Amino acid sequence: MCINKQLVKKEQIKRELMDRPFEVFNIDGTKNREILRFTPLKLEINKYTERINVTITDLNGIDIFLGYN
Repeated sequence: MCINKQLVKKEQIKRELMDRPFEVFNIDGTKNREILRFTPLKLEINKYTERINVTITDLNGIDIFLGYN
């Protein structure tokens, strides 16, 4: 799960440094960027609630990427 760094800045969302930053690579194997920070968020769907750590990165205009199967 990722959140856009521009949204984090605009909404003044709390940021924390990751203990172990990691690199992100493109499909062709080239390096894209390094993930250095995350934000703890509370995810609520209907009656289900979970606390999650969401990485902060540039999502090119998309606010949040939750993932896929």
